Amino acid sequence: MSRPDRTARQARRGSVDIVRVDTGASPVRRVADDAPVEHNIHSYLANNLGREVVGGLYPPGSLLPAESEMLKRFSVSRTALREAYRVLAAKGMIVSRSKVGTRVRPKSDWNMLDPEVLAWHMQTVPTEDLIADLYVLRQMIEPAAAELAAAGDPDQAVDRIAAAYADMERFKDGAGDLIAADLRFHLAILEATGNHFIGALGGLIHAALVCTFKLSWAGAARIQDDRLRQHGAIFEAIRDHAPARARARMNELLRDSINDVREFLRHRDEPDRGKPGKRAHIAGSGEKRL
Repeated sequence: MSRPDRTARQARRGSVDIVRVDTGASPVRRVADDAPVEHNIHSYLANNLGREVVGGLYPPGSLLPAESEMLKRFSVSRTALREAYRVLAAKGMIVSRSKVGTRVRPKSDWNMLDPEVLAWHMQTVPTEDLIADLYVLRQMIEPAAAELAAAGDPDQAVDRIAAAYADMERFKDGAGDLIAADLRFHLAILEATGNHFIGALGGLIHAALVCTFKLSWAGAARIQDDRLRQHGAIFEAIRDHAPARARARMNELLRDSINDVREFLRHRDEPDRGKPGKRAHIAGSGEKRL
């Protein structure tokens, strides 16, 4: 059982508990509302509430239940609940008003590139529209980045792209962390542009890349041979200083990858027609409906 799960179970029992900080800090005993609250408690609450908001239990414009109801539901301190609310507020998902309550903000206000917000979407059954939006973002950035990388002379960056691609080849059948290798490949291309602003985009789209990788491989820990060859073609175009070819190869990869995702989502949804609630696990992305 994971530490947040244990924490939640203890909290629901109403026991006085000791929770350890992941960073190695000393344990904090939760004994009263005004006592220090361990980070894992409000992280657990924020994750639960975030998934519920994303999943539509509390739709945009609606008020969250009264604080007293939430305290009773989760058996936690007021401090922990308010800290969880601050986490969601910082992501643009909720806003609290005195004498009004805590309201879910319009989805256009949410920080969709926040890794946790994206993860909550993936954990509450990703839709084709969501994935399409992620690919639009990638299509705006990555082909142009590949072209710029090929037009420059980034020897060290090319070495990083080559190393990431070599790991992808090594891990293609699930022998290692293929997603991490694929991520390094794409981030190295952004860095290889030599443009500090484009390179910084890697931090912003990091979660978007990981989410699309997981689904484009149909939830498996392996990559199709065709997609691996396409990555190799992108690397070769950048190495050979062929900007137009690098852009074209990246466009092809993204086009085919989103088709992989759409195919997977269609197969995921077909068996579940008329059978709500059936679920299956997709590697690395939480629970998804089949």
